[in-house]
Amino acid sequence: MPELHELLRDHTTLRLGGPARAWVRATTQDALVDAVRRADEAGEPVLVLAGGSNLVVADEGFEGTVVEVATAGLSADHEDGDPTCGGVVVTVAAGESWDGFVARAVERGWVGVEALSGIPGSVGATPIQNVGAYGQEVSQTLTSVRVWDRKLRGVRTFAAADCGFGYRTSRFKADPGRHVVLEVTFQFRQGELGAPVAYAELARTLGVELGTRAPMTDVRRAVLDLRTTKGMVLDPEDHDTWSAGSFFTNPVLPAAALPDGAPSWPQADGTVKTSAAWLIERAGYGKGYGDGTARLSSKHTLALTNRGGATTADLLELAREIRDGVERRFGIWLVNEPVLVGCEL
Repeated sequence: MPELHELLRDHTTLRLGGPARAWVRATTQDALVDAVRRADEAGEPVLVLAGGSNLVVADEGFEGTVVEVATAGLSADHEDGDPTCGGVVVTVAAGESWDGFVARAVERGWVGVEALSGIPGSVGATPIQNVGAYGQEVSQTLTSVRVWDRKLRGVRTFAAADCGFGYRTSRFKADPGRHVVLEVTFQFRQGELGAPVAYAELARTLGVELGTRAPMTDVRRAVLDLRTTKGMVLDPEDHDTWSAGSFFTNPVLPAAALPDGAPSWPQADGTVKTSAAWLIERAGYGKGYGDGTARLSSKHTLALTNRGGATTADLLELAREIRDGVERRFGIWLVNEPVLVGCEL
């Protein structure tokens, strides 16, 4: 039976959001599909939620059914240490903790997600955003995604090549709400060394050259340390972590539109990616900006934080101020990364 009067602020990393009209906690894939299917048949709005790390929910809450993804389970296609296998295929339930999974991968010598340590949220959410950090992306090791297609009313499996992965996007993000992720399958190389280090800051921290490899345990430790210094590892006592992570994506621009002095990373199509944090800071919004209960993190200018007692309206007002200020200064429109539920930016 649905639970009533559950507050979304108790289920999001921003600790914002009003009540849901109804709440269903699904602990199996069948229960997850059934809850979504029943709500759809009844014409009830549905919000599928797991870790709540990429959501900004209106103060008024959600006038529909929240389906909480609480599924668990992980299976590998062979036992650890099998000398005949150079790789392993691993299938993970959507409700599993992403960082818990990464920790397990590092422990078992599964190479390719160690630089994605410390990212909050669930495994099922990672293909939607094509989650990435420190030179790695989920799409680099993912082989398939199994979903419930709410439009076709059936279970489908998408190979990685059919997922439409790009920078912080996928076919699932491009068609919001249609696909409910049930499980994700990865293929890993096995070993003690991580993937070649592809991010300069991480290479400096590890004391290695870009493109070289370091022990996976060292990479995980270094990434967690870096993320902690930026307020990007959840800590209930640290308001800098009461956020949805990076609030704006790094813009991808024509080369001619790049501001003087801005960082740039050339893209395959001739465009360049630049730093949203650099733009925000140069537009006059430094770490800790704001004088209310919603402010920029004191550790990282890309994180908008709830300092305790903030409302979603407070947070969105700050986001608009920063977005509009960057547009006035540079003519570049920042795009929010978190999903907005019942509210607009």
